[in-house]
Amino acid sequence: MAASSAELSSLATALDELTRRVIAHADAANAAKDEETVRELFAIERALNSANRRLARLSLALARR
Repeated sequence: MAASSAELSSLATALDELTRRVIAHADAANAAKDEETVRELFAIERALNSANRRLARLSLALARR
């Protein structure tokens, strides 16, 4: 199944929302001084941001075809 630009856009939106939720939990863990949880959640945030950038690159590449 070929990825449509609408589907890729929807995935990007979902990743953005998930990233915001992870950041909110990381901020709450930071306020609670739970350093291990903060560290892990910010690592997850970085991975989600990386995935979103890769998705954006894919979308551009597919749009150029």
